[in-house]
Amino acid sequence: MNFTIYHNPRCKKSRETLQILRDEGIDPEVVEYLKTPLDTKELSGLCTKLNINPNQLLRKSEKIYKENFGKKELSDSEAIQAMVDFPKLMERPVVVSGNKAVVGRPPENVKDLLL
Repeated sequence: MNFTIYHNPRCKKSRETLQILRDEGIDPEVVEYLKTPLDTKELSGLCTKLNINPNQLLRKSEKIYKENFGKKELSDSEAIQAMVDFPKLMERPVVVSGNKAVVGRPPENVKDLLL
């Protein structure tokens, strides 16, 4: 089975999640989403695999979010566009395997994909 991790190497949780995968003998495709941002279609697909709405993938505590959107509740399309415009707003890490995905917060969540 193939695994992809949307990874930020500066994030401790992202590094821990990647290490769990490697400890399980999995060599995932690593996508540094800050260097290679996801487009609208990819983010929509990710939300579908996560079974969440786009607002749930937003890091609303980020300074960029507060400065640009305040306390406003974004529509699904606005939330996706916010993550396209500001990739740092995407929750991390996200691990995908087939049609399933999990957010690695906590990193142990990735074990749900290993079952």
